[in-house]
Amino acid sequence: MTEARRSLALDVFRGATLALMIVVNMSISETLSYGPLLHAPWHGLTLTDLVFPSFLFAVGNALALTLPGYRSLGTEAVLARIARRGVLLFLLGVFVSNFPFGTLAGGGWTWLPTEKLRILGVLQRIALCWAGAALLLHFCRPRTVVVGVAACLLAHGFALQFGGDLSLAGNAARRLDLWLLGATHLYGGEGLPYEPEGLLGTLPSLVNVLAGYAAGEWLRRGGRLGSLLAAGALALAAALLWAGWQPVNKKLWTGSYALLCIGVDLLLLAALSELLDRRGWRFGTAPFVALGRNTLFIYLLAEVVMALLWTLRLGGQPAFEWIFAHVFQSWAGSKPGSLAFALALLACCTALALWMQQRRWFVRV
Repeated sequence: MTEARRSLALDVFRGATLALMIVVNMSISETLSYGPLLHAPWHGLTLTDLVFPSFLFAVGNALALTLPGYRSLGTEAVLARIARRGVLLFLLGVFVSNFPFGTLAGGGWTWLPTEKLRILGVLQRIALCWAGAALLLHFCRPRTVVVGVAACLLAHGFALQFGGDLSLAGNAARRLDLWLLGATHLYGGEGLPYEPEGLLGTLPSLVNVLAGYAAGEWLRRGGRLGSLLAAGALALAAALLWAGWQPVNKKLWTGSYALLCIGVDLLLLAALSELLDRRGWRFGTAPFVALGRNTLFIYLLAEVVMALLWTLRLGGQPAFEWIFAHVFQSWAGSKPGSLAFALALLACCTALALWMQQRRWFVRV
């Protein structure tokens, strides 16, 4: 396969993941959204819980195409490139996690104090996992990487098992983040200070990236899709076995959760590669390709727009709620209106992505 054809399945996979991410991030409340578009309260799995690990899988898949370009560089140049991109992604994550850095209260603007700055988040975890995977894959032999995968899963599993319990308040991941970062720098949406993208969960998240790289490298080398299907089935079986020890839990990123999502992603990527790269199917793929080729920019834009809609006020309430009530809920009802609102934002983002692709504007970090 040529590089263009080889990357089409990845673009569609990544674009579809971003599309679902935009839709689920538009959730207004648990009562106004459909169950599959909400995260599991604690243990368990929904469609939404597949989004972030699939994004990490796509990050790893893309590494299979970009890392070969590092081989002609010296060690210092490789380290500088990885550090630059990792730090920039992390800082963009801090920006998104805290934007707009204040609130409207009493008719005035109150700035977010630095002691309440959220340090970790989605892009921050992507940055750490991308940098860790790039370093491992460039400087270590494949056997060492395999050992690293096992070490990440087992170290995380034992830390959760013996460093606390598996509850929201008493788990080891929360204890570590509280100790290192302090309560005021953690996400507070769980009812108490807890960081769902905390440091301990970065270990198994790294495995999702490495699995994505392995799948992408296998396809790049012309490997059989049957092997991806077998690997996906094996990952699902391993997830079921692991779940007997530690349940599937996205917010803790348990080993069973990581392996389950890897299994699903392997099966999906194999199916897409067969349909798009080998059979040449193109119908309906253009929007996902456009989203997949400007993923970071569209993600940042969607997050900034949503933050502004929740901050600005119309009719004495957040603009987000006003638009939902007057533009969508008024004719579609509650849950259908919530979904229609999310799809409307997705349509705007997709239109912009298509326009940017037509002009060959690709934003890279």
